Amino acid sequence: MAQFGGAQMGGGGANPNNDFAVANPPSDGISSLSWSPTSNFLVATSWDCDVLCYEVDQYGAAVPKASIKHDAPVLCSAWSADGAAVFSGGCDNQVKKWDLATNQPTQVAGHDAPIRHLAWIQEVNLLVTGSWDKTLKYWDTRQASPALTVALPERCYAMSCVHPLLVVATAERHILVYNLSNPQVPFKTVQSPLKYQTRTVAAFPDRGGYLVGSIEGRVAVNHVEDSLAAKNFTFKCHRENTDIYSVNDIKFHPVHGTFVTCGSDGVFNFWDKDSKQRLKQMGKCAAPITCGGFNHDGKILAYAVSYDWSKGGSDPAASSGRNDIYLHAVKDEEVKPRPAANPSANSRGGRR
Repeated sequence: MAQFGGAQMGGGGANPNNDFAVANPPSDGISSLSWSPTSNFLVATSWDCDVLCYEVDQYGAAVPKASIKHDAPVLCSAWSADGAAVFSGGCDNQVKKWDLATNQPTQVAGHDAPIRHLAWIQEVNLLVTGSWDKTLKYWDTRQASPALTVALPERCYAMSCVHPLLVVATAERHILVYNLSNPQVPFKTVQSPLKYQTRTVAAFPDRGGYLVGSIEGRVAVNHVEDSLAAKNFTFKCHRENTDIYSVNDIKFHPVHGTFVTCGSDGVFNFWDKDSKQRLKQMGKCAAPITCGGFNHDGKILAYAVSYDWSKGGSDPAASSGRNDIYLHAVKDEEVKPRPAANPSANSRGGRR
């Protein structure tokens, strides 16, 4: 068995970073990757309606353990805090809770349109779901009806929660910031500082702000409190010459507070927002990176290389049939915060 991060090369430059390829990946576009908060179990959801669970060993081998199906493409996933259950939602307008011990899924939530994002909020024992029906709903999963329904100004496109901070991005570039001590109304509603459609958001681990990624190869660093507005900035990323690509996912490192961006250019980058630097740019994969995420101790980054249909059926990736998941052994030098070497470094990739 190869050591973690060892040679598991795919053909045609599919694995330029020499990362470990997960066996038996989904057969259609990969929509989300979620790690157990307690162990190295990884869940993947996809447009083939499957929810797949893999166990990752110390050598980087990912063994398929079990799977369930939805009645339509699956768009999002999240784990319970104890790692005993997985929540998944999508285009069948429902959330299933998958009890891994019994291998039994049960419906625990529903909307009138596809469910784009969800999160388990351990501090209040509630599941929050965001839908294209323009609502947020909070669920006690033992009850058939939602504990609370909150109207959104538009369809939910992105969500991130670090209790008590909940950030929701919708169509038409609305961003709603909630303090979950008062979830009925947003603490703040703003327009995205980015000029194009929001693709992803990520709440700061210290709850002081959030990142916004757009389809126009740009990330915004925003603080919640108006008194810190001077620290807000945006930077360009996931661009190649005149080509501009979507920022599909942003995830914070659980130990160091730096973050990774995953783009439709097939690249993932590590960043330090505090010193305004890119820490590491990785090799370009043969297809877009649709999603990614760190495991519970930040030693593994899982990322999905999968066509995102951003160029329709004419792109060669549309007919390649490749949908791969890779496991990257994270090195300290890739994710440890780095002080700005000089004043000009503060503008590297900086305020634009």
